[in-house]
Amino acid sequence: MSAAGRDWGGRGVLFVTDPLTGLAGDIDASVGLMWATQELGLDVWCCGPEELAVVEGRVRAHARRIRLRPRQAPGGDHRWIVDATWWDELGSAVIDVASLGLVHLRIDPPVDARYLHTTYLLDLVECAGTRVINRPEGIRAMHEKLVALHFPELCPPTYVGADPTELRGFVARVGTAVVKPVDGFAGLDVWLVHDDQGAVALLESASHGGQQQVIAQQYLPAVAHGNKRLFLLDGEIVGAVLRRPAVDDFRIGPPVAPAEPDEDDRAIVTALGPVLRKHGLAIAGLDVIGGRLIEVNVTCPGGMHKTDALLGTQLSQTIVSRLFEGVLV
Repeated sequence: MSAAGRDWGGRGVLFVTDPLTGLAGDIDASVGLMWATQELGLDVWCCGPEELAVVEGRVRAHARRIRLRPRQAPGGDHRWIVDATWWDELGSAVIDVASLGLVHLRIDPPVDARYLHTTYLLDLVECAGTRVINRPEGIRAMHEKLVALHFPELCPPTYVGADPTELRGFVARVGTAVVKPVDGFAGLDVWLVHDDQGAVALLESASHGGQQQVIAQQYLPAVAHGNKRLFLLDGEIVGAVLRRPAVDDFRIGPPVAPAEPDEDDRAIVTALGPVLRKHGLAIAGLDVIGGRLIEVNVTCPGGMHKTDALLGTQLSQTIVSRLFEGVLV
């Protein structure tokens, strides 16, 4: 199959992702967005960051066009029922990325050299007039683990640094802290540190002996009642879900129940929404515990696919449809 010179008329969407074989079709938010895109009658294209190139000033991708296989709602679970291989490849082509209607940048963090180099190439796509979600400039400007620090009045007490002695002093002040790497994701290398004799050893390990910066935040007992994930589109709430720690793990698990945004949530969004819109961070996931902002997920925001499966919502469809308002004819 060849796409050379073909006018896609804005009917195709490119997902720049990690390898498809590594995406869990039953829970991955990128897959949910692909399904919603396909249901709109749009072509779904996928490529990895290493398959992007610039030729004569235009960004090209060696991409695969896929069709997602049918899925079933699970009924009371957060995992969709899908085939082990959840897609079929319809063909491949070298395409002019800016000829498509939309590009999703859906690489898992950290925002390392691979990620940054991809954003620089996708800058050229935006300059050519095609929207990239989330905007590359915005991802570079707004570090998802640190952006909340611009709003200290909305956050729990927080310390960022690498010095184990300073970290130990912070834990002594707050009693118990959650400690995580600045570039971490998916609950990896997250520590619960108490004000006791084990604190120093844990903090030395977490900070790699004082060589790696970490984020330490006061542990909020309100997490027992749930961590609220607020789903934002262009700075506005489009849904919310409650997640809780497992019985034998302090870290947050999958969605368990619907959540109703309250006054504290709306205050957080009022403060953060304009900043997200300014930087083109269209899709964002805010984590809130007890009315305190914990994290702002913008690199590869997730949770929508799981929430749709559990609650029968249509977050993925809502997001994709609104992104294409005024584009489809």
